[in-house]
Amino acid sequence: MAKRDYYEVLGVSKNANAEEIKKAYRKKALQYHPDKNPNDATSEEKFKEAAEAYEVLSNPDKKSRYDQYGHAGLGNNFGGGGYSGGMSMEDIFSQFGDIFGSAFGGFGGFGRSGRSSRRVNRGSNLRIKVKLTLEEILNGVEKKVKVNKFISCKECSGTGAKGGSSFKTCSTCNGSGHVTRVTNTFLGQMQSTTTCPACGGEGQIITDKCNTCFGNGIVKDEEVISINIPAGVAEGMQLSLSGKGNAAARGGVPGDLIILVEEQKHEDLIRDGNNLLFEHYISFPDAVLGTSVDIPTLEGKARIKIEPGTQSGKVLRLKGKGLPSINSYGRGDLLVSINVWTPQSFSKEEKTMLSNLAKSPNFKPNPKKSEKSFFEKMREHFN
Repeated sequence: MAKRDYYEVLGVSKNANAEEIKKAYRKKALQYHPDKNPNDATSEEKFKEAAEAYEVLSNPDKKSRYDQYGHAGLGNNFGGGGYSGGMSMEDIFSQFGDIFGSAFGGFGGFGRSGRSSRRVNRGSNLRIKVKLTLEEILNGVEKKVKVNKFISCKECSGTGAKGGSSFKTCSTCNGSGHVTRVTNTFLGQMQSTTTCPACGGEGQIITDKCNTCFGNGIVKDEEVISINIPAGVAEGMQLSLSGKGNAAARGGVPGDLIILVEEQKHEDLIRDGNNLLFEHYISFPDAVLGTSVDIPTLEGKARIKIEPGTQSGKVLRLKGKGLPSINSYGRGDLLVSINVWTPQSFSKEEKTMLSNLAKSPNFKPNPKKSEKSFFEKMREHFN
């Protein structure tokens, strides 16, 4: 089933700012929250759908790709940072627990469902460039790249603690990760909840830190990452591989790997959207008598016939020999511009032959009225 538009899911316009998107998500999360709708599968799906929409629209990189390319710009191969069937309820509460806490705190803890409201660390995103040839863009390609990044510490399994179990419950927040303060004002008592300053919102404190990562749970290392790039991508397009960015401290949520597509120039062909352009030169005799020539394509040579009397500037179209669209089926075309080559040096005999030909009425310029001018053709092409 096709996914709904993320703006439609949250009920906001495409011009909505970050705060409007956040408020809209809070409203939807409250409406479909599982605590408010127990054993209601439809509400749970809508709750997850809203989380997916917010996860994308609250992230500037993902929002930019979504605005430009729609769901295809996020892509299942790249996760896109959305739910895509893979974000569990625990993932949602882990990533957006702070929103639930502030949105539902007035209901005496409603919205946390007994789940811990401890702060969950999130790793930073990484950005890399991947160079692609037109041949790779034609069919899609798997690229293996070596990335220097933070990974989870193997010595302590990412916990930051020696032996993986050297923890104690934070005495300041009693393991909740937050502290509540009550302040007396002229309006009455005001209650506020903030992240625990002693444990940083984690609810526990390491008693014996790992000697390898010094309690951080992450170390710098290289990782070889396999990237499946779909056919039809274009220069400047950004793709996201969820969870392949920097690992987060002490077992948090890893960041994403942002891949920037860089298109390499082809030796013969020029890309114009999904079409390919090629300029082919023929001799004057071939233009008069006609000929057959081989034209380079991304899949080898293609033989085309040039009719007798072909004029310089004529464009021949090879249907379906261009590039595929990333958003739909079908391929662009290969447009071959035929140009007649004018010799710059010739013998005395050749000059005599050309002078005789110039006297013939058949060799006098006589464009047909039905033929479109060069400028008309250009206007059609660019419009």
